[in-house]
Amino acid sequence: MEPLQESLRTYKLPLALSLLGVVLIIGGIFSSGFLSKPKTYPKASLVNGGNTTTNQIKIDVSGAVSNPGVYTLSSDSRVEDAIKAAGGFSSFVSNEFIAKSLNLSQKLSDSMKIYIPFEGDSVAINQGAGLSGGGIGSNKIGLNTGTQTELESLPSVGSVTASKIISARPYSDISELKTRKTVSVAVFSKIKDLVDLH
Repeated sequence: MEPLQESLRTYKLPLALSLLGVVLIIGGIFSSGFLSKPKTYPKASLVNGGNTTTNQIKIDVSGAVSNPGVYTLSSDSRVEDAIKAAGGFSSFVSNEFIAKSLNLSQKLSDSMKIYIPFEGDSVAINQGAGLSGGGIGSNKIGLNTGTQTELESLPSVGSVTASKIISARPYSDISELKTRKTVSVAVFSKIKDLVDLH
């Protein structure tokens, strides 16, 4: 036993220092967070800054409806939904237009203009069942219902001119594009045979 006790006395200080070093190292590891639970960061929100797609569209409804105006609807809405949003047809609506030309089941697209003619309006009846594009049996673009993109597809019509055409709706005659100076005479001569009044 004596040699063991003698060894302990001899190495007491180095053993104590070594033990203290081990304690400090372990304490440092824990305080640095090396062994602690990894931090979690909240996922980046895409609500405002990301490229999230919206599920809503804006539609301009005017003419023979109870409450004309611009309405925000879901992207899968139909013409029927836009008419309901505008309070339904007014009592002065052209029933002939509704019966022959209005397709209530047509799907809507953003920035679409829907004009419902009044009884006696000089809007052409039976210009196709759609409110956008050329309608059934027609390849022409509607001045009163064509979308921004559709109007921009016309020769010499850019985004500014297409916006002017949309802002000046409704039209009762194609020549109003020229008489109202919505487009230049040169542009009118290029597009007059490619558009109609639907």
